Amino acid sequence: MPFQRSTPIVAVVLAGQAIANMDNAIVNVAAPSIGATMQAGGAALQLTVVAYVIASATLLIPAARLGSVLGLRALFAGGVTIFTLASLACGFAPNVATLIAARALQGAGAACMIAQVIAAIHRYTEPELRPRAIAAYTMTLSLSGVAGQILGGAIVSLDIFGLAWRPIFLINVPIGIALAAIALRVIPRRTAAEHVRAGIDGGGVALLAATILAFVVPLTLGREWNWPAWSVALLIASAPALVAFIAWERRHETRGTRALVALTLFTAPARAWGLGALLLVRLTYFSLLFVIALYLQDGLHESALVSGASLAVWALGYGSAGPLFPRLSPHAKARAAPAGALVMCAAYAAMAITTLAGLHDAVALALLLAAGGFGFGCISTATMQRLSAGVSADRAPDLSGVLSMMVPLAAVIGVATFGTLYLDVTQNAGPVAGFAATCGAFAVAAALAAFGARRSFA
Repeated sequence: MPFQRSTPIVAVVLAGQAIANMDNAIVNVAAPSIGATMQAGGAALQLTVVAYVIASATLLIPAARLGSVLGLRALFAGGVTIFTLASLACGFAPNVATLIAARALQGAGAACMIAQVIAAIHRYTEPELRPRAIAAYTMTLSLSGVAGQILGGAIVSLDIFGLAWRPIFLINVPIGIALAAIALRVIPRRTAAEHVRAGIDGGGVALLAATILAFVVPLTLGREWNWPAWSVALLIASAPALVAFIAWERRHETRGTRALVALTLFTAPARAWGLGALLLVRLTYFSLLFVIALYLQDGLHESALVSGASLAVWALGYGSAGPLFPRLSPHAKARAAPAGALVMCAAYAAMAITTLAGLHDAVALALLLAAGGFGFGCISTATMQRLSAGVSADRAPDLSGVLSMMVPLAAVIGVATFGTLYLDVTQNAGPVAGFAATCGAFAVAAALAAFGARRSFA
């Protein structure tokens, strides 16, 4: 399919990725308004936020595999429909329990949408033009998350028709209807040659769901609820559950039957190192979204507008790297990933040093955030391109599912680790020390990512 015809397809699936990311970010901003209008306590608000993440993280890989069985067009359009109906239910939720259930349904619809994104890029773009589409994908991930926080704050502040937080969900309804209609029009129907006869690996789905739930639920709720015994037990249980899942999938591959995930696709050294590097920098990015808002607003008593603007600067730096990457020479592309991670490392280290030195200059912070965002864009785009290189069409759903699942997992793990570091140091030594310590930890993670990226491109 020529790139000119594939452009609308890529634009549609990226729009699905964007609204899914934005919706998750918006709810974080709207949580105080939800609590005030529904008399919801901290635990209920936490569940309102994490129900979406848990559902999407659990279902992303099964949704990617289901897309190869039922067809990418059907799964994407179906996911948009579920997401839209769930948004409607959220907007009219009479109580917090209904809202939590609708948020989980939203997450399921989002999983069906975004699990098809990488597969669609791989299937409908020509190899020589794929870097351009992947650059657009990585830019969408960054810009949509920041835009969601800014838009959410604006909608809640405006209190449209006195509905407080409800418009943040209701706005999805006309958008979703339009997106579903466009998707059905521009995404081709599956041909007879693309038909996959194999069904879904039910045992693999069950084991993967158990693993993710046992890992994600305690990480998202454990600290807020003071680590009850059940959360520790679940976290420990996630390790043997993962081992059981890997053993199950390897048995499928040994027998020549269709596994839920083709593990051999990710055991190749180049992809294994690349995945590790990408996970590390994403951990720092999603943690930064959490930490810098707390540091600027609670620590330095800046306004929400200043906090949002700082994240916008990061996103602009990130976005500028995407269009630049396809123009690089092959030699420069191979160096872009480790170089980007080193730029992130330097930016994080400079933020730690200037914070400890008491240099709370807004312009300097903005420049460092822009540099960090640019480095993040370089390593994200280059590594995504590296991971997708040489993947056959029948394995594209495996890649799509795993890479998509990394996004919510990175958010959960990042906030649970780096976010906890910030909160603990802040409690004992104040927000300046907390932010400096966290930026120092970010710098170490980025340096490790640079090593992994270098090995990936060796």
